[in-house]
Amino acid sequence: MKIAIIGGGAAGMTAASRIKRLQPKWEVRVFEKSPYVSHAPCGIPFYVGDVVKNFRNLCTYDTTFFKEERGIEVNNSLEVDEVGDGYLVAGGKEYEWDKLLFATGSKASKLNVENEDLEGISCVNYIEHGKKVKVWAKDAEKVVVIGSGYIGVEMTEAFLKIGKKVTVIELKEHPLPEYDAEIGAILKAEMGKLVNLRLNEKVIAFEGKDRIEKVITNKGEYECDMVVIAVGIEPNVELAKQLGVKLGKSGAIATNSKMETSVENVYAAGDCAESLNVVTKKMDWIPLATPANKMGYVAGVNMADYLIEYPGSLKSQITGFYGLEIGKAGLSEKEAVEEGFDVVSSFITSRTSAKYMPNGIIHLKIVADRSGKVLGVQCIGKDVAKRIYGASALLYKGADVREFFFTDFPYYPPESRVWDPLVIVARNLFRKLGIP
Repeated sequence: MKIAIIGGGAAGMTAASRIKRLQPKWEVRVFEKSPYVSHAPCGIPFYVGDVVKNFRNLCTYDTTFFKEERGIEVNNSLEVDEVGDGYLVAGGKEYEWDKLLFATGSKASKLNVENEDLEGISCVNYIEHGKKVKVWAKDAEKVVVIGSGYIGVEMTEAFLKIGKKVTVIELKEHPLPEYDAEIGAILKAEMGKLVNLRLNEKVIAFEGKDRIEKVITNKGEYECDMVVIAVGIEPNVELAKQLGVKLGKSGAIATNSKMETSVENVYAAGDCAESLNVVTKKMDWIPLATPANKMGYVAGVNMADYLIEYPGSLKSQITGFYGLEIGKAGLSEKEAVEEGFDVVSSFITSRTSAKYMPNGIIHLKIVADRSGKVLGVQCIGKDVAKRIYGASALLYKGADVREFFFTDFPYYPPESRVWDPLVIVARNLFRKLGIP
């Protein structure tokens, strides 16, 4: 069999490795338009902020490893121009395939405003952007970050750590707009101490001769030496559309639990593909690294003529800003309302250790429906990761408020309480749900 995989990121290389392990005699060929494979663009903020010193460390493996150790033919710096039934064209050469995987990832959303192509303006969606942005930052004094989702927040911290003056422009009313207002307000207060935080503000133009000099919004003007645009991403589906593959409601490629598309012997995985949202039980677009790897694994197994199904994901996420840990699993309250749930919620502030031990504070919100089923958890503060890990495991199994309350979280005075914050916030919903 001849296997073609378009995209050498998380999903593509995981799928390629799985196919080659299960069917070592098959020909597995990967096409990647960048010079890198198995790359980690999520690490760009930490590279720009000098936490990661070597750019090459953002790649888990290089092409030589996959070629020599796993027998995968990797064609990097080679972009696919055309895809047809049983063939594709890249670099002017035609290649045959028996099975095809789209692992084309996502692309950065644009603002579509005047002078967006000026030198000194970049997104950080591709690994190559990290190198460029770090070079620019060496000589920059004033930086504007547009957007305050995960990447915007992390890039803001990165620039602060290397001594830059940062302005953050956000269209919505608080940073991390996917979170509810209670969480956003805490992050807003902390970011406001360190950066020029401009909320409810829309970028309408960029100004400069050969290079960016100023960002213009509907409320003001901001001089700068460079700009990072972090306003979101879109699935890369142009090649899939060319082949006639069906797209889902989100605009990403529609798949089933085997990662099969609407076209026979054609699969999709990663940021270009839809998958099941475990909480809503609906197909969703969840462009995150952990699901991408697992979707690639499932696609690879099924392409190799074995059988495994992808059960979906939760959108579990963790980030941080200057000592504040921030995390979310499942739905926020506003997302739950939009999905049509009859929502109840609780927000608490709690210690993360025994009362007599010095430790931090955590703010935690739980969202459930009237049946008592928990829909999501959000946290900000200290020791957030362990609460999001616990909440993710429970949400994945469809736990209700009682099950959150009775889960036997371990007690250790310096690190955790007898009454864990997850237990307390669940108990606070009892009254609202009529539970004694």
